[in-house]
Amino acid sequence: MNRRQFTLGAAVALPGMLALPAWAQSGPGYATLKDRAPVDAPAGQIEVIEFFSYGCSHCKNFEPVFEAWKKAAPKDVAVRREHVGFQSSFEPLQRIYYALEAMGLADQPVHMKVFQALQAERKRLDKPDVLLPWIAEQGVDRAKFEATYKSFGVANKLRRAVQLQEAYHVEGTPALGIAGRYYTDGSMAGGFEQMIAIANTLIDKERKRG
Repeated sequence: MNRRQFTLGAAVALPGMLALPAWAQSGPGYATLKDRAPVDAPAGQIEVIEFFSYGCSHCKNFEPVFEAWKKAAPKDVAVRREHVGFQSSFEPLQRIYYALEAMGLADQPVHMKVFQALQAERKRLDKPDVLLPWIAEQGVDRAKFEATYKSFGVANKLRRAVQLQEAYHVEGTPALGIAGRYYTDGSMAGGFEQMIAIANTLIDKERKRG
């Protein structure tokens, strides 16, 4: 998904990933940031961020690969997701993810069901009158979800996501940010498995940095 071409109305069109601009320096399949991005992981942890969007078909296909890797990640690797917000039309989908995250459901089946409902079933989950009945059908407490979806905490998560995507210079999804220093995506790496392999290499590089 390319940030310049995507609109929520075209979510079902699902445009593909495009090459990203150069950073300070690049390695094979990844780029090194000129200025380090903010890192939330505690000392001794190496942070890996997946940048994704529910409206991106490549993200839907990458998610099982990423989730399997996430579950097997070493203890010194802190892994999390950020839903990109390239423009204001992304906000409803961002709110879905961060509401699920706040409710402890971001790693549950409902996360993948959002991709399916939006992309395959063409449900307009950006519309509350569609989203809220659908979320209840998934066994999620509708009232709690709605309150969380509209909460100040979720609004803060949206702002933080935009700050991070700008710090990493994200222009396509899915993408990975590693240790606040490195960036890769499917186009740069040459595929999903290559993204994971590059992330593993950069994690090892960070360990050696101490």
